[in-house]
Amino acid sequence: MSMIQTGTIQLNSNSPVETTGGDLSTFTRVIFPTPFPAGSKVIVLPFVQTFNGPETPGLRIADVTNEGFSIRLNEVLLSAVRNIKSDGTHAAETVGWLASTV
Repeated sequence: MSMIQTGTIQLNSNSPVETTGGDLSTFTRVIFPTPFPAGSKVIVLPFVQTFNGPETPGLRIADVTNEGFSIRLNEVLLSAVRNIKSDGTHAAETVGWLASTV
């Protein structure tokens, strides 16, 4: 039987885009209200709940454990020549998340 937890967090990004794999220094750590049982496989689904910045916010999740996860907000930029990139900075947004055991 799956276990589910939900929550919200306020995120913004004043940092440049993170390009170094495994560097979580610009991520925010979210701790679950109740840890999932040890050894659980946990998935996290984040969704932006607000529309505060003119560009599209992008979310990055890392280091998911039974106790929490790390999350980062980036700003996604699209150009007319289909060049997609992220500049890192974005206004404050409310992010809702759902975490569940598999």
